[in-house]
Amino acid sequence: MLFSKWLRNFTDKKYCFFVLLILATTPLPMSLCYAEQSETYEKSVVMILAVNQEYDFATPWKKGQMGGGSGSGFIIEGNRILTNAHNVANLRYLEVKKQNLAKRYPAKVQFVGHDCDLALVTVDDPEFFVDTEPLAFGTLPQINSTVQTCGFPMGGRQISITEGVVSRLETNVYSHSQASQHLVVQTDAAINPGNSGGPVLQDGKVVGVAFQGLTVADNIGFMIPTTVISHFLKDIEDGKYDGFSRLGISLFHGLHNPFYKNHLKIPDSEDGIVITDVRINSTAYGILQTSDVLTKIDDFNVDNDGRVQIYDLSLDLTETLDRKQIGETVTITFYRDGQKTQQDFIIGPNEQVLPWNRQYDTKPDYRVYAGLTFVQLNRNFLERWGNSWVTDIPFPLRYLFFDSNQLNKDPDRKEYVVLSEILPDEVNAYLGGYKNQAVESVNGISINELADLDEAFKKDEDGFCIVKFINNDAPMVIDAETAKMNNGFILQKYQVPVETPENENGFLF
Repeated sequence: MLFSKWLRNFTDKKYCFFVLLILATTPLPMSLCYAEQSETYEKSVVMILAVNQEYDFATPWKKGQMGGGSGSGFIIEGNRILTNAHNVANLRYLEVKKQNLAKRYPAKVQFVGHDCDLALVTVDDPEFFVDTEPLAFGTLPQINSTVQTCGFPMGGRQISITEGVVSRLETNVYSHSQASQHLVVQTDAAINPGNSGGPVLQDGKVVGVAFQGLTVADNIGFMIPTTVISHFLKDIEDGKYDGFSRLGISLFHGLHNPFYKNHLKIPDSEDGIVITDVRINSTAYGILQTSDVLTKIDDFNVDNDGRVQIYDLSLDLTETLDRKQIGETVTITFYRDGQKTQQDFIIGPNEQVLPWNRQYDTKPDYRVYAGLTFVQLNRNFLERWGNSWVTDIPFPLRYLFFDSNQLNKDPDRKEYVVLSEILPDEVNAYLGGYKNQAVESVNGISINELADLDEAFKKDEDGFCIVKFINNDAPMVIDAETAKMNNGFILQKYQVPVETPENENGFLF
């Protein structure tokens, strides 16, 4: 949504972010009044007006109600508008407008990065860019330095310019994806819906994009720094967005314990972080192993907290990867059995088999057989349980969500498939107890992705369809002939569209 989006942080309820920002309270110096700044930046800052609509991830052929709101953006080189991804997520229609002008211009999204909450918007009508000025980018702002935020808080017709002080630079969760972590810049500023996507300026140059705030403290807001922005802009130079890389490993701060350090045969002079798991099919798989100790990434030494010294700051080691694009090479140094080793490997997205990040702009796929609806198990589906979903979801799903990387030992698995809904019919009566369980196999065929169901349901076992679920010894048994006869009637009765390669585009946003 474009107005206050609350982050349900599953790791610590005390700290809660929400999207849309920022800043106010400290008066500008008299030498540069608001009117002068407004006149300068009114040629660069624009209002984003969007209409969006989400899917129901349990019954994906249904769509939710349409909503809308306003955010901010700013013009950069090439007649492009940079804004937040959450301003244009699940988009159905988009317009942009300039200060004090009633006319709204239809616009479209050119690129979007939901993992870094950035998007590029274009306007086909060249009239929109007449008498506009692109903003240039600066470097990372220094702590205790002053920045100005421009945008349209609470909508409004005129640009608001407010001032704050940079108080911290750190790696933190981006609330739009609710999983991706990148560098953020913290300022002591009030939070105003509508500033989201607006530029944060220092000495006339953009040093960040306003995007989220902290709800449990006063005057704390965050901006996306130019390091993340430059990665996004470089990424899309080839015409597509690939995203940020992940290591594909789990880490443990074990070397603080000197006895554990000795157990792993690590020299006293070395710091590092212990690898506890390497994700199957990740780019690190086959290179790193459990109990390896990562001590260096390229030229950056890794300390016992898993941090490196970079940009004259102590930041999470993932910052060394955020500097590079997917497909580039990093050199890692690690200890194994007391032996120091150096190895090059290609960084990749290394997505989890059960996604922790929220999904946008993608129609969820589904299969319906005999009224049984099967979908991908992901965060969007789990959030149907409400604000306390992480504790309210069935325990087997919670177990999978947190531990799927360690539990999955099948290199062929691409996703988990869950029985999300049962459309009542005589063929599926009394099967409600299997709802919200993850599928293991159908008629003896392992289900490693949703598409595997297509062939599996064509078979039967002695006239029955046998569905087995993960961690459930009682299989679901359906009469195959009755299911075949009733399937079309069930789809028609509940108005479930049947997708084919010919009509698939009709179901997309």
